[in-house]
Amino acid sequence: MEMQELTITRREATGKQVAKRLRRAGAVPAILYGGAKAEPVTVDPKAVLRMIHGREGTTQLLALKFDGETSGGARMAIIRDLQFDPVSEDLLHVDLQEVAADRAITVRVAVRPVGEAAGVREQKGILNLVLHELDVSCLPTAIPQRIDADVSALMIGDVLTVAALLAPGGVRILTPAAQAVATVVPPMAEEVAAPAVPAAALVTEPEVLTERKPKEEEAAAPEEGKKPKKAEKAEKEK
Repeated sequence: MEMQELTITRREATGKQVAKRLRRAGAVPAILYGGAKAEPVTVDPKAVLRMIHGREGTTQLLALKFDGETSGGARMAIIRDLQFDPVSEDLLHVDLQEVAADRAITVRVAVRPVGEAAGVREQKGILNLVLHELDVSCLPTAIPQRIDADVSALMIGDVLTVAALLAPGGVRILTPAAQAVATVVPPMAEEVAAPAVPAAALVTEPEVLTERKPKEEEAAAPEEGKKPKKAEKAEKEK
C-alpha cells in the first residue's frame, strides 16, 4: 500500500470544550495509539479527507511527522477510526494506530466485484453485493488496496463465498470462509396496477334527510270534535 505523509501536532489539554475550540480553529482532535501510552494530537481535517477521498475503505498507511519537531524519523501508523457528525458530516475525531513494519496487524479492506455476472447478462437478474469489507492480517506495508471478487460465473441463486476469494501474497483473510460475498437474485416482479374504478361508480346519490318538525309542533293537536279534558269536566259539574 502506498504510504502518505500526515503532519500532526501534539496537544496537552483534552476534554469536550478543548475539542470544540480546536474544531472552530480548523483542527480536529485525534489520538495516537500503539506507543507506551496514548498520545493526544491534532490533525488537519482537510488533509485526512483528501487521503480517503475516492478510495475503497478507510485503511491508510501513514508516515506521521510531528509539527515543529526535527528530531527523530517519521512514525508509521494507520487510520483506525474516523468519527463524523451525523448531520453536518464534518470530521470530528480521528483514531491513529502506530504500527511496526515487521509486525502483522489486522485491518479491514474493501471487496470489489469484478466481471459481469452471467445471471445478470443472460437471466436479467440483479447482482447483490452482500459483503463490502474483509478482515485480513498482514504486514503494514502489504495492506492491499482492495480484494477482487470474480462474480462472472454467478447465475440466479448462486452465492459467492469468502472461500472463493484470492488474497495477495502475504495477506491472510480472517473473515469466515462460509460468509457470503455476492449473489444474483431474480429481477423485481412488476407491480400489477389495480383496476381503475369508473368515475361514475364514485358518484353517490346525495342523502335525503326527512324534515323534522320542531318539538313544539310534534305534540299532537286535540282531535277535531273533541274537547279538552278540563272543559269536559267543567260541563259535568254544572
